[in-house]
Order: sequence, then C-alpha cells, then structure tokens
Amino acid sequence: MIHGIFKQLDAICQFSAAQAHCDIPCKIYDPQIAQIAALSVIRFMDLIQELADKDSLTLAEQAQLGRLMQEKETHAAKVKEEVRVIWGDYFKQPQFDQFPNTNELVHSIMLTGSACKQNISREHGEKLLALVNEFAASFWTTKGVETFTAECPYPPAMQVTYPKLG
Repeated sequence: MIHGIFKQLDAICQFSAAQAHCDIPCKIYDPQIAQIAALSVIRFMDLIQELADKDSLTLAEQAQLGRLMQEKETHAAKVKEEVRVIWGDYFKQPQFDQFPNTNELVHSIMLTGSACKQNISREHGEKLLALVNEFAASFWTTKGVETFTAECPYPPAMQVTYPKLG
C-alpha cells in the first residue's frame, strides 16, 4: 500500500532517481571489481572471435554469440561504473594532488569502456585493462599500499596490478 502511494506520488511529481555506492561514506573501495570486469570484456571478445572464425554458426552458437555480446557490454559498463564510484566518492583534493592526471585517466577509461561496448576489437579491451590497472595502481598508492603486477591465473591470462597486502 505504501509502495503504491509513493509510486503514484512519483508519477505526479516525477522525482529524480538517486543511486549511490553507499554515500555514508563506508570507505570501502577496491578497483578489483573493475579489473575483473575489464578482464571479462577481453575474454568475451576472445570467445566472440572464436565464433567469428567459424564458417557458419548453428542456432545454439548464434544464441551464444548474442549472450556473449550482451555480457561484454554489461561488463564494460561495470568497469565504467566501478571506476566512476571510486573517482567520485573516494578521490578528493589530496589524491588529486598526488595524481593530478586522475581526471584525464578516468575520462580515458570512460571513452575506452564505451569503445568496448561499441565493437569487438580486442585492442580496445587490452587498452581498457591497462587504463584500469593504472587507475588501480594510483588508487592503492594513495592508500599507502604497494602494488605488483602479475599474470591473472585464468583466461585471458593478462597482466593485472594487485595490492601487496600482509
């Protein structure tokens, strides 16, 4: 009943929708979700290319292609959202002073994420991961945490920046 009243009120007043990470602030931020999403974009592009290399596709493979395309776009959007939250909620003047190119880096991530959604070029996916790794390295540095780079233990076996913990 209360939901119905608010729904009708919203229809009349047309309130702006608000979404947030948590806005408490919780101080729990980690670029790993963006990194995994970027790796997923590359993996989906690889799987799409495997299908593209076939002479013809069965109905099941055509359905798989549609799912792969959708997931590639979903994960590219996830990269953008995760980076946007960290950039907007965590980065403040001290972090911008430490990494003055942060705004340009985030803008490049947004543009490259869009390019990954728009096409199936693996090079765009690799660039997206490289940019997100750069963002992750600067994020961890602002927290006083050293990082290292290693090959992730699953396909597409790309280099990922990790925090040195413990």
